[in-house]
Amino acid sequence: MASSPRSPPPAPTPEFEISRQSRLFAAVIDLDELRMLAAQGVPDAAGVRATVWKLLLGYLPNDRSLWEQELAKKRGQYAAFKDEFLTNPVERAQQVPTEGHHNVSAEHVDNGFLHRSEVTREEHPLSLGKTSAWNQFFEYSEIMEQIDRDVKRTHPDMQFFCGDSSFAKSNQESLKNVLLIFAKLNAGIRYVQGMNEVLAPLFFVFRSDPDDKNAEFAEADSFFCFVELLSGFRDNFCQKLDNSAVGIRGTLAKLSQLVAKYDGELQQHLEITTEEFNFADTIHIWDTLLSDPGGPQETLLRICCAMLILVRKRLLAGDFTSNLKLLQNYPPTNISHLLYVANKLH
Repeated sequence: MASSPRSPPPAPTPEFEISRQSRLFAAVIDLDELRMLAAQGVPDAAGVRATVWKLLLGYLPNDRSLWEQELAKKRGQYAAFKDEFLTNPVERAQQVPTEGHHNVSAEHVDNGFLHRSEVTREEHPLSLGKTSAWNQFFEYSEIMEQIDRDVKRTHPDMQFFCGDSSFAKSNQESLKNVLLIFAKLNAGIRYVQGMNEVLAPLFFVFRSDPDDKNAEFAEADSFFCFVELLSGFRDNFCQKLDNSAVGIRGTLAKLSQLVAKYDGELQQHLEITTEEFNFADTIHIWDTLLSDPGGPQETLLRICCAMLILVRKRLLAGDFTSNLKLLQNYPPTNISHLLYVANKLH
């Protein structure tokens, strides 16, 4: 086995943190320096992380003077997506005159609904035509139900996501909107269970931005950053590629190879499984993932490998059942130390 990584340096002093935060603001357009600083952990100061993540994901351009223009463009585009993909045919009929019936008089309309004689075959709810708005709407009903179930289970311990408050319900609706629009725009993948967990940190950070306007458009901003983030993991969510070198099994094989490189004894003893951290630690891990210029996947593998190495003694002493329980309930860990060990596995 390779020698264990040395202990991390002492925790930074408050003075250092203040200096690093000021450098983050000063270097916010220099992506190389931004990545270096973000890898150490983005300060929790108001609004900093939201801006840094948008820069790291390429949602905000390097030129500050273009931010307002680019945000307006993207947010307008998302509004168009919502109108196109989330409005059911009845609502659309109420909003937009049907082609060929632009001059329909009030007597032919009852509360926004066209009379039966005015409804074309493609507009009929029972139409099976591929271009039928209703057929396309019902096609995604099963996916909508799956998204709804998963969103309701997203971080049930956090009032931000769950509960009876209007705020929590509004946040759930935003998550569902983003996931459904993504599914409709990406017919080859649609929605896969677990995407809600990938989206949640993005939306939480953007919705928590103290800038009211940015918080208001958290849903739109989260959508485009979610699309960019998933572009690097797209193959992992495609069922047809599960058994390929680029699918989820290929990714697990890479993790197994990485563990074998640094701890062959441990690799032989294990069947790799997964675990999730508490939400606060997840946010800090994401700082490091997003700061990797090569994309988050390789960094994620190193973090998973580091997790295994940090509990190797318990894993080697345990059987399959006890190890599965350990990895499904990973012990409390100093995240800074975990990231330090992961960084040494280059």
